[in-house]
Amino acid sequence: MAASERRPEGSSAEAPQGDWGRLEAAILSGWRTFWQAVGKERPGPGAPPEEAAEDTSRLARLPVDVQLYILSFLSPHDLCQLGSTNHYWNGTVRDPILWRYFLLRDLPSWSSVDWKSLPDLEILKKPVSEVTDGTLFDYMAVYKMCCPYTRPSSKPGRPMYGAVTSFLHSLIIQSEPRFAMFGPGLEELDTSLVLSLMSSEELCPTAGLPHRQIDGIGSGVSFQLTNQHKFNILILYSTTRKERDRAREGQTSTVNKMFSVQSEGADQQGSRYSVIPQIQRVCEVVDGFIYVANGEAHQNHQWQDEFSRIMAMTDPAFGSSGRPVLVLSCISQANIKRVPCFYLAHELHLSRLKQPWMVQDTEAETLTGFLNGIQWILEEVEAKHAR
Repeated sequence: MAASERRPEGSSAEAPQGDWGRLEAAILSGWRTFWQAVGKERPGPGAPPEEAAEDTSRLARLPVDVQLYILSFLSPHDLCQLGSTNHYWNGTVRDPILWRYFLLRDLPSWSSVDWKSLPDLEILKKPVSEVTDGTLFDYMAVYKMCCPYTRPSSKPGRPMYGAVTSFLHSLIIQSEPRFAMFGPGLEELDTSLVLSLMSSEELCPTAGLPHRQIDGIGSGVSFQLTNQHKFNILILYSTTRKERDRAREGQTSTVNKMFSVQSEGADQQGSRYSVIPQIQRVCEVVDGFIYVANGEAHQNHQWQDEFSRIMAMTDPAFGSSGRPVLVLSCISQANIKRVPCFYLAHELHLSRLKQPWMVQDTEAETLTGFLNGIQWILEEVEAKHAR
């Protein structure tokens, strides 16, 4: 069990060898301290017969810290299966340090996070020793809440009459929901997300209708998902195509023409923005927002300014409150290192938004992840209309 033989997968930091050895030792020490504190040791000779019968396996005879070290090599799914076998393993697999390890290991690799499942960074920053003194934090519950494969669906259940009402509502209001798409990922990436969308066979893009023009901005592009759900996207660029091409070549910097500066930021504080009148008109008529973030790790990100622009676009003064925000953490191609979606959500301060939001990893070249994000925002709009 040398330190060089295992390293947490998906670790964002390249920790020195000695640091990982010390962390491993701290985990083993923490396991011992935790189990001694709660009296979770192997049943002795005087234990009730039913407890002793549960603890007959060879693995259960090992020291508790060794047991947990071995369990750390199992998948969370296998761990839950083991916990369902008997009373002893049900308690053992719930060890908070074990699940904290899984959370830190797997969180960077998850492809989506939403307003209900974003973990608190302060919880993850706590030293291992703090888990064992006094209160025991339930990292297992946090893992299940955050993991895209186990977290509860955000789609609310509705009775049958609700579905009928929603159907009638859709006939009266409009034939398809409309979304405003904006953000640096539309303009800075080497591979164009918009061109990929326009050539997608799965989405069947068609031009918008002329009578739906909004103050000269356009009517957007209509798409059809799985031959059923239709939706319209108004693609909002902050600069001209020539300015974007120059910026990508590194010749000039661009000025975002969608926003006007209300106040300049000082030090780490970003500037405050308001949207120009034409964009205000767009914000008044859309059902939700799609923010395309530049998810490439090597880029220089202005998180505070990006958050201020999201707040300006989603200002409830320009439309109904509670409209969902889909954040596409977009990279050009699969081989480019990306910012983990949970980290991007924290840096963009999305927890400050008053409406539902979701961050979805997306690749511009293949559109991987895009359909998952669209499905989420369509369900949120449908649920909002049903209410």
